[in-house]
Amino acid sequence: LANLAPSSIKIKIIAPPERKYSVWIGGSILASLSTFQSMWITKEEYDESGPGIVHRKCF
Repeated sequence: LANLAPSSIKIKIIAPPERKYSVWIGGSILASLSTFQSMWITKEEYDESGPGIVHRKCF
């Protein structure tokens, strides 16, 4: 990144230590939304219908 910026610009990158959990935190928030719960797929539904169940329930 520093190679792309002009030499007169000081670059400071801030990376919070909890960033490795960001996807899990986001997924947890999404799963807790009542509007998302209708899109949940049980193992039984997946076993019965296969991957196509994702398109039927989520799109």
